[in-house]
Amino acid sequence: MQRPVRKAVFPVAGLGTRFLPATKAQPKEMLTIIDKPIIQFAVEEAIAAGITHLIFVIGRTKRSIADHFDANPELDMLLRSKGKDEMADTLNSIVPKDIACIYFRQAEALGLGHAVACASPVIDDDEPFAVLLADDLMRAQTPVLKQMIDLYDRTGRSVVAVEDVAPDMVSSYGIVDADLPHVGSSGRLRGVVEKPKVEDAPSNQAIVGRYILDGSIMKLLRDQTPGAGGEIQLTDAISRLVGAPGVDAYRFEGRRYDCGSKIGFVEATMASALEHPEYGDQTRQMMRDLLDRDA
Repeated sequence: MQRPVRKAVFPVAGLGTRFLPATKAQPKEMLTIIDKPIIQFAVEEAIAAGITHLIFVIGRTKRSIADHFDANPELDMLLRSKGKDEMADTLNSIVPKDIACIYFRQAEALGLGHAVACASPVIDDDEPFAVLLADDLMRAQTPVLKQMIDLYDRTGRSVVAVEDVAPDMVSSYGIVDADLPHVGSSGRLRGVVEKPKVEDAPSNQAIVGRYILDGSIMKLLRDQTPGAGGEIQLTDAISRLVGAPGVDAYRFEGRRYDCGSKIGFVEATMASALEHPEYGDQTRQMMRDLLDRDA
């Protein structure tokens, strides 16, 4: 009987150089979309999908991530003394009490595969686990990770989330070789090529920041030699799972915002503002006013 997916790895040790100077003294993952840091969106998605153990792989400058998900009794007491019980309850619910947070330090930035392997001490070889890249903010009626876990529960195979990308973006992603005719479809992965030239790409369908992986990948990552860019590439290890036990590519239902780029971050902020229950109407009018002013 296969084990359920209950653990999720969040590789958050990167330096975030594309967002300097904003990230000089704070992690990129703590940049806020309206009133919530990027990393919290991914954590909420994981918890909504049934994850009970959140495993953060952090760097030496990422202390504030741990602080954000930790309890703060002094702040709680201050808010309640001022009659702000609702805000105190909101902060206390960021990570429910039955959810465990585990932290590992990645001493060197040696690639995504290396970051995932840092979590191996708490993941068994026969235990499936999720990987969420906080840079990819996902909005969907059913959380994207929940869609993928449901697929894993049916097949018992690893799953990678994919979406179509423009030809000029192919060289920035791991590109899959699989038959995926429409959104919501899945198919056995025949292979994956990391950051290929467009003429060498097997498709225009790119792996994006959600994975369900067989625990056996940890041994592969520990033994793996560096690949593209001199780093331990996660896609190289995924390629070695293709034959057995097998990997499915899944065209998820929902919208992805690439918060690893400045324009993607702006897009995510605008979309979140428009959907915000308190600020949505004001934001919509503000955007109309700005467009009219520039017309």
